[in-house]
Amino acid sequence: MIVILDFGSQYAQLIARKVRALHVYAQIVPYTISASEVARLSPHGLILSGGPASVTDPDAPRIDPGILNLGCPVLGICYGMQLIVHLLGGEVRSQAHSEYGRAHLTYVEPCDLFEGVPVGSVVWMSHNDAAVKLPEAWQTLARTEGCEQVAVRHVSRPLYGLQFHPEVHHSRHGQRILRNFVVKICKAPRTWRMRDYIAHAIEETRQRLAAAPPDARIVGAVSGGVDSTVLATLMHRAVGERFVPVFVDNGLLRKNEAQTVRENFRRLLGIEVVFIDAADQFLAALRGVTDPEEKRRIIGRLFVEVFFRELREHDLLAQGTLYPDVIESVSVKGPSATIKTHHNRVREILDLMEQGRVVEPLRELFKDEVRELGKELGIPHELLWRQPFPGPGLAVRILGEVTEERLAILREADAIVLEEVKAAGLYHKIWQSFAVLLPVKAVGVMGDARTYANVDALRAVDSVDGMTADFVRLPWDLLARIASRIINEVAGVNRVVYDVSSKPPSTIEWE
Repeated sequence: MIVILDFGSQYAQLIARKVRALHVYAQIVPYTISASEVARLSPHGLILSGGPASVTDPDAPRIDPGILNLGCPVLGICYGMQLIVHLLGGEVRSQAHSEYGRAHLTYVEPCDLFEGVPVGSVVWMSHNDAAVKLPEAWQTLARTEGCEQVAVRHVSRPLYGLQFHPEVHHSRHGQRILRNFVVKICKAPRTWRMRDYIAHAIEETRQRLAAAPPDARIVGAVSGGVDSTVLATLMHRAVGERFVPVFVDNGLLRKNEAQTVRENFRRLLGIEVVFIDAADQFLAALRGVTDPEEKRRIIGRLFVEVFFRELREHDLLAQGTLYPDVIESVSVKGPSATIKTHHNRVREILDLMEQGRVVEPLRELFKDEVRELGKELGIPHELLWRQPFPGPGLAVRILGEVTEERLAILREADAIVLEEVKAAGLYHKIWQSFAVLLPVKAVGVMGDARTYANVDALRAVDSVDGMTADFVRLPWDLLARIASRIINEVAGVNRVVYDVSSKPPSTIEWE
């Protein structure tokens, strides 16, 4: 087992996912854990995550110093590396220029940690502080053009540090580095499998329901997306008819989405869905609202009000929450910074969580792991490989006020994007591809007449887990075809632009 000490990193669970991909069990614990508590877990190795703090701050997160003396290998990543250097007598300083994005490794000393990783390998940086002086008996292993101490180690003890993030997809050989640490250096047994996770989730769900009153059910919201589809299948497998799936049409869905979801659940999964049409309520509540956080809060609150009408006094709530949703909303095991409010983390649901009435069997998983779980459950490929769609729906792809007119424009534009991406054979090769309706208008000329109409943005990103993403270099002829169709077929649009930003610093969705 590998134990990960979480300092509030947005990537802490991603580290665990990468370790589990090696078939090694990983457990996240808060950085406040004592050395004796860590020792009782009998880990084969420790990883100290990154985090938003600076080790130079008086109130910065610290660990029990005894953790570094347990004898098992330790790898510090970003803040974790800086903390080790700081605690052992080195010096960490804020740099004149922050370093974000790609960098290239140059090796200084050979090391088992980098076995099989070529010189010049791309790594992903995200830091402002850096180690400028190493503790005694430490050595530099590698540097980049912007960081002299990008990889370090103790000369005799199994203590290592990386300033970059090997866990993110864009560190090209990051998984090999983690494999070298976990398998070669820590010698952790590779015995963890997804089917074990499924068995545990089913047993835990049955126990939760058994502990509830006899009339209790598990009620879950389904949207037709990968997460809620896997959740529904897992819950149905665990408790059968005592699971009640509810589909709420909030009026913010893609073209023909509601009908497609109901048919798919009935035909492909053998599950009958309770359908609620609440479109008018949501659109009325969003009238005049332009702030993205307020839109999310309104949608979350109203969804709870509508959905809770199906929830009886003793029922449990099942949610398809994934870890990226959790860490962008509230801290899980460390002081992670809130990025945006997610619809499944509104106050009412947090209250239910405090009552022990929420079941979230997917909350420790990432999208690719959920698909792996779904495959193990026998869910058809066409349902598992739908592109992700945000819980608040098209409301976060309409910048500014959400109206029926603007929804109609975006639905048609979005349908064209998906049609063309599928026709090009790229739908299952792209993480997400969609249209965004901007809150600006532009001058154009159509039919020899001046127009002043809406602007659509196209967004297509490549990702593995939703934690980091890069824009897709779509073929020019495909972009031209999409733009031409939108301008010619969607009334009220005369200009189309393409988003070429990555996550970070941007997010995948515009709001």
